[in-house]
Amino acid sequence: MTTEVAQQFERYSLDAAASKFTAQAFAEGLLSAFGHDPVIGINDFSGEASFVADTFESASIKLTIKADSLAVVANVKDKDRQDLERMMREEVLEIGKFPEIVFESNNITLSKAGTDRYRARVIGDLNLHGVKQSNIWISGEVVMGGEGVRAKGEFAIKQTDFKIKLVSVAGGTLKIKNEVKCSFDIVARPVK
Repeated sequence: MTTEVAQQFERYSLDAAASKFTAQAFAEGLLSAFGHDPVIGINDFSGEASFVADTFESASIKLTIKADSLAVVANVKDKDRQDLERMMREEVLEIGKFPEIVFESNNITLSKAGTDRYRARVIGDLNLHGVKQSNIWISGEVVMGGEGVRAKGEFAIKQTDFKIKLVSVAGGTLKIKNEVKCSFDIVARPVK
């Protein structure tokens, strides 16, 4: 990399406090009408995005989530919230064995959608529950601003792709579906 290009390389630090990142699971089974479709807040994450200024060449992103920071954010009774969070941490994510969830891009494509707005496609590797899955596709929108970068989008994963045991309660009459929908509105600030 030449010195000229190195000087134009921009780095941004992900700002979890200014961001919103959630995962939603969906209930199924005989009692699903009485169950919850839990929304999980992803509260503690860090990471960095970088690219060559103006061209977005060599764009990359790495995101690390602290698995024990996931918490139920939907409006549920305190006892249900505690039970769901315990089950999620101990039985589903097994955070004692797998304390971090890591996503690392290997291909990012941006196309102009307006002034300082871009459609983005990110392909990368997701390491979750001790299993690394390649070619995870994430689509979204990126907005460049004076205070940093904002990326919004959605993607879905299947729990069984990561050897996660599908949870059921009440003798199997209420269980969580395999697919989990993730939504994000992530803010990144320039690294000075």
